[in-house]
Amino acid sequence: MMHDESSVAAGVPATDTGTPQFLPEASVNEALESLEFALVLERVAGFAAGPLGAEAIRRRRPTGDMAWIEAELAVVNEAAGLVRTRQGISSEPVPDVSRATGRLGIEGSVLEIGEMISLRLALAAARLVSGELKRVEKDAPRLFLLQRPLPSRTIERRLELAFDTDGYLLDTASPGLAAARKEVRAARDRLVKRLESLLRSSEGQGATSESAVTVRNGRYVIPLRRDSRSRPGGIVHDESASGGTLFVEPAEAIELGNALRSAEAAEEREVLKVLRDLTDLLRPERDIIAAAHAMCVLVDDIVARGRYAAEVDGQVPAVREPSSPVTIRNGRHPLLFGGDFEVIPFNLDLIESERTVLISGPNTGGKTVLLKAVGLIAAMTQSGIIPPVGGGTVLPVFQRMFTDIGDRQSIAASLSTFSAHVKALKGILENADIASLILLDEVGSGTDPAEGAALAAAALLSLTRRRALTLASTHLGTLKQLASVSAGVVNASLEFDASTLSPTYRFLKGVPGRSYGLAIARRLGVPEPVLVDAESQVPDSERHLDAVLAAAEQRERQMNARAAALEERASGIEALAARLAVQASSQEIRETELKRKEREAEKQARKETKTYLMEARRRVEAAISTVQTSADEAVAREARRQVEEGIKVESQALAQVEEEEIATRSIEPVGLGQRVRIGQGSVGEVREIRPDGKLVVFVGAMRMVVNPAMVTPLSGDAAIAKPAPRSSPASEVAHESPTEIDLRGMTGDEAESATIAAVDGAVLAELPYLRIIHGMGTGVVRERVRRVVTGDRRIRSFGFAPANQGGTGVTIVEFAE
Repeated sequence: MMHDESSVAAGVPATDTGTPQFLPEASVNEALESLEFALVLERVAGFAAGPLGAEAIRRRRPTGDMAWIEAELAVVNEAAGLVRTRQGISSEPVPDVSRATGRLGIEGSVLEIGEMISLRLALAAARLVSGELKRVEKDAPRLFLLQRPLPSRTIERRLELAFDTDGYLLDTASPGLAAARKEVRAARDRLVKRLESLLRSSEGQGATSESAVTVRNGRYVIPLRRDSRSRPGGIVHDESASGGTLFVEPAEAIELGNALRSAEAAEEREVLKVLRDLTDLLRPERDIIAAAHAMCVLVDDIVARGRYAAEVDGQVPAVREPSSPVTIRNGRHPLLFGGDFEVIPFNLDLIESERTVLISGPNTGGKTVLLKAVGLIAAMTQSGIIPPVGGGTVLPVFQRMFTDIGDRQSIAASLSTFSAHVKALKGILENADIASLILLDEVGSGTDPAEGAALAAAALLSLTRRRALTLASTHLGTLKQLASVSAGVVNASLEFDASTLSPTYRFLKGVPGRSYGLAIARRLGVPEPVLVDAESQVPDSERHLDAVLAAAEQRERQMNARAAALEERASGIEALAARLAVQASSQEIRETELKRKEREAEKQARKETKTYLMEARRRVEAAISTVQTSADEAVAREARRQVEEGIKVESQALAQVEEEEIATRSIEPVGLGQRVRIGQGSVGEVREIRPDGKLVVFVGAMRMVVNPAMVTPLSGDAAIAKPAPRSSPASEVAHESPTEIDLRGMTGDEAESATIAAVDGAVLAELPYLRIIHGMGTGVVRERVRRVVTGDRRIRSFGFAPANQGGTGVTIVEFAE
């Protein structure tokens, strides 16, 4: 595990998993150097807020502790998530306080002003960082757990009162210091005024008008000419470079100068006292201060790694045991970001039995970049840094890393290129095992191709049998056949565009690459006779293999072109389907609008019909009034006939309106005992469901027979109540009406509708009176009843019932004879 030194000193681990073991330096340092791991760390460190956080990142090294790796990646992923969602999390730069905290551990020591300033800045930063961790507790619980206790706020206030931001010890540090400094200023003013007075009196006698009081060797003096015979006596403290001017402390000012020095000494004693008091105040908090400082460095380290992960769109890879399969999704070389060209991602999938990948192809095709990318992705992951990979990446945790990349020749060590490669290969073969990652660039090169290929094949087979994960690049054609005869070895290449002779950098597993050496030479202008001669000297086996690979590449290009065409066609079909869907949606909207307008027209027609019916009703009421006021029996019978005919016509028209409303409404299921609303008016209870499907609804004491489509359930539960006793056929006559109705519990509109219906029924039944129970309540229902009966000419009189029969809660209506 990588820790900041101050964090380790304070006993504060980066996570709860403790300190893991680094990979052995002998096996990993050389590999990390050849992979340029330090440059990667430098890029990540660039996201840190302060130098200590950046240095903590630079010191990171891979570890084989799987639990620690998972914990580190998880907390870094939280920081990256905050960056991606723009919630953000701030880290604060902090100065190095290790010297100050170390001196606090020495009893009797006194911190210097600079050390005090460092502690003040560190504590201020720690409070800000702690606040940030609390702010993100919900979205980043692992980051929240990095909090550490902070010293008392009183300590910070004491330091703020003692020092300004520039490190000056303020007069507010203590009353004694303020008094001592006041005395110093007063003593200095007295001395300067006396010297200025002496200087003015000496003008023309050794002093010039431009002369001024100055300081030499800590004493206040005045400049006088050396050749002046009348200069005042005193102590010469210095002379000018030319020797013509002497800096003299006059005898008359010596006592004032001594008084100033005495005041300054008193000030120094007060300063020391303030520093000692502050040190004694800080000493008991030493461990808390060190832990808070370590928290700041650690959070800066983690937040920087999170910002890097968000910058490269890195996703947390899953880590597994060393022998596990390898899956890298959208892998990219960490050092290629920010360049002038596009970074082509690669996918690498190796099952458990595939342990050696042999990558072939032309120079400049990207083989070395791929090897380094795989090595850096593994090293970053095991160092607690999210690498530039996509979701679904699964990596084994390696215990050792070996590389043989680049030209290792050394004149000083008398090593040729081939000798250097052999020496590196020897070290790998001596130490590699199932937990090793091995990266070999141009394996078998630097010597006779036949012997180099034989040595490389033998080494690769040995590493495969040990089940070490090996990625090797080569130009040797005979090695390409190794995969066909050896289990665990697979060919791979990086795609090369044969038409342009330029790399595409797309990784292809299972397909060996061609060298394109002669083709590139032809493109670069090598004379054709030379090329023809060279082609004739290529061994038949090599020529045959190259032809097979060329044919395979041609077939793959054709398949890719066909796949691209199919994809383009599929995209066209999807676009057409989208257009059709839009058209269908538009058509559906138009149809819905037409239906809405049709419903509105029908509603308007029904409204007009109801208006006509209301007019008919008024005519019926007028006829009834004529019957009641006529003394001629014949006229009364004729009027009664007209009334009955009008009622019949009205009933038929109402039935037609009801049928139209039924046709436009969906019928909801209704159960016995359920409360329902009839149309837009009265509310009642279902007491009976007749065989013909119609409902018998009681609105208070009034009984109504209605079609199910004309009612709306008022409860979501179709509660089943005990069925009411079935009425006799005579009781179902539409004009039957009780002498009493109960309106209690109804709204004003419901009560008004029920009152009108009850009055109509009572008149048709030739009842002498009607009791309307409305209760006392708020008076709303009573006023609606009064509004109905007041303007009805059929009503002779109305009034409240006697006190023993309901009083003001009941209205009794008497009808005209």
